[in-house]
Amino acid sequence: MTDENKYGKYNKTTAALLALFLGGIGAHKFYLGSTGLGVVYLLFFWTGIPLIIGCIEGIIYLTMSNEEFKNKYK
Repeated sequence: MTDENKYGKYNKTTAALLALFLGGIGAHKFYLGSTGLGVVYLLFFWTGIPLIIGCIEGIIYLTMSNEEFKNKYK
């Protein structure tokens, strides 16, 4: 079994760190393949709202089980 099959295509810790530190510009959305949402984050980064949402999403990613994360972000 390869790592991609066992853990999914994306790494949960990487996504969480991107969301916590670069969530204001949508880096985690681009990493997870949601380019459209990433662009929305970029367009509104100056408001600070994507930064708050990114922090919340980072915490959500960290509290998810590996199985939940893998199923949600294949």
